[in-house]
Amino acid sequence: MSTFSESIGGLNMMPLWERTGPLRPGSRAVPAHWHYADVRAHLLRAAELISQREAERRVLVLENPALRGTTFITQTLYAGLQIILPGEIAPSHRHSPAALRFVVEGEGAYTNVGGAQLAMRPGDLIVTPSWAWHDHGNLGSGPVVWLDGLDTPFTRFFGATFTEEDPQEKQPANRTADASLPFPYSRFSDVLRRAPRDEAHGARLRYPTGFTTMATFLQRLPARFAGRGYRSTDGNVFCVVEGRGRVSIGEQDFAFSPHDVFVVPPWQPCRLNAETECVLFRYSDRAAQEALGLWREELL
Repeated sequence: MSTFSESIGGLNMMPLWERTGPLRPGSRAVPAHWHYADVRAHLLRAAELISQREAERRVLVLENPALRGTTFITQTLYAGLQIILPGEIAPSHRHSPAALRFVVEGEGAYTNVGGAQLAMRPGDLIVTPSWAWHDHGNLGSGPVVWLDGLDTPFTRFFGATFTEEDPQEKQPANRTADASLPFPYSRFSDVLRRAPRDEAHGARLRYPTGFTTMATFLQRLPARFAGRGYRSTDGNVFCVVEGRGRVSIGEQDFAFSPHDVFVVPPWQPCRLNAETECVLFRYSDRAAQEALGLWREELL
């Protein structure tokens, strides 16, 4: 049989029965956790070493340990923490990957999306649609940090990753933002308090971003919440907004605190537990899976 396999190898063929990748759920990605206190120190150091103009986007990429060299946090998602100092501008550009900005800390920054200048406050979510011009700036007195989430793996997979620099460093702020771009934390945290609660996720609401690839959520866990285990086919990136607790992912257990980031890969058992009241932001590739009829979740 090996002789047969070798004989067709030169024709760029192989027997299906010798495939090494079985048909089963899950991915190469593994659970991982980033303590914000550690990451923040490196962000501030990066701000000393390289200017915003030199870096264009001063970002520390959160790369999955099993996907080194890809810049991806799961096989379908990108995540990075971006810092911008007072007076700096991240120049205007656009790209085919869609992006989200979830503000972690600091006041006074903005994102300009297609001429709509949007204030960035802690806990706010701002959407940048595919191929929309955008720049960032900091008019405040201290550093501002946010989580960048992009669907770059999708555009890479399809060979459709495009980017273009704007001749203008900053777009004129000449348009009123429509409701599909900014999602202020002050408004959505109030809605979250009235949302129904389930045994695995606590109270959860889904942002109406219009993304076709990424789904975004805000969820609240009451103090001493002991969540039921679950697993789902979408890979999830979490950012802790408020509170402290623990998350079990597969065979690993992580303690989390404000602004930490952790990733739950597809089909890995997960269980959330809160010591204090917690609010978590999360995004995943669920929107794409739902569109394709692939998404599923199972309580354990």
